[in-house]
Amino acid sequence: MTLRHAFGRMLRPALLLCLAAPALRAQVTLKIATLVPENSSWFRIVKEMGDTWNKVSGGKVRVILYPGGRQGDEPDVVRKMRLGSLQGAVLANPGLSEIDRSVNALSVPLAFETDEEAYATLEKVRPELEGNMDAKGFVALNWADGGWVRIFARKPVASPDDLRRQKLFTWAGDGQMIEVWRAGGFTVIPAPAPDLGTGLQTGLLDAFITSPQVAIVTRTYEQAPNMTDRKWAIIMTATVLTKDAWNRIPAEVRPALLKAAQDTGLRLREEMRASDQRDIQAMRQAGLKLVPLDGRNLDLWRRMIESITPKVRGLYAPARMYDEVMKFRDEHRRLAKGKGK
Repeated sequence: MTLRHAFGRMLRPALLLCLAAPALRAQVTLKIATLVPENSSWFRIVKEMGDTWNKVSGGKVRVILYPGGRQGDEPDVVRKMRLGSLQGAVLANPGLSEIDRSVNALSVPLAFETDEEAYATLEKVRPELEGNMDAKGFVALNWADGGWVRIFARKPVASPDDLRRQKLFTWAGDGQMIEVWRAGGFTVIPAPAPDLGTGLQTGLLDAFITSPQVAIVTRTYEQAPNMTDRKWAIIMTATVLTKDAWNRIPAEVRPALLKAAQDTGLRLREEMRASDQRDIQAMRQAGLKLVPLDGRNLDLWRRMIESITPKVRGLYAPARMYDEVMKFRDEHRRLAKGKGK
């Protein structure tokens, strides 16, 4: 045997191992970020989705989750997705609107009364929302919500003037939302979401709007122990991947991943419904005070929102999508009324 042949025989097994290595390890790694705290039921459900993806793909897809804002605020996360350092995220309105502002039309204050009303409207506009996102390089795998948000404040808030006298947190970088609030005469302080607790402790902030689950998990209600007893808006969320990452997943695996994501969306919706009153009750036992909203003050809020509608329709949400959402909402209400609901 010549030295050349012997050397070739030695190299052959090593070459075969190198060629086989990609099949032995996860073919696609998805780094997915969320602001959801690691100790929340929301994160547990999202983590189970990642585990399911690994299982149903036979190890071809591996998910690495970054909870609690470790990758920055939602606008930071979307920017990292565009750069390719992240492949996905569980996003609420601030992040989704960085991709396409149309989703904001579903979270207009006091626009919806019930879950059924909100989700019936979502189903009507979902194809267009997902089409807009696809055109911008993103794939929405499921839709859920972050709950019905309420106003939490250092001092009780019953009327718009009560809130105008306090410093209201808003997302840093969300210029449209800042302009909308200021058009209503409110003092808004933009800050990254992870800085909310510090802002409340130092007195930089007095009030914020979030869901009871977020308020109790982050314990921010302790610095703002008055909750206005009225659902302000429903905050839509979606699990989003970049199209590049989705297309790198083997085609035969994608249907199972999509089904797991959609099942997760349904579980997240159920969790938000189950946790809402439970979390409010737990906070009340810890000292939270509910601020009732009577008919007079509710009318003041509605008139305030009506006064800033030219900003909401067009700036916060594109006028066409705003009109579509309100049309489908009203259609649903007429149908529900006709059925005696």
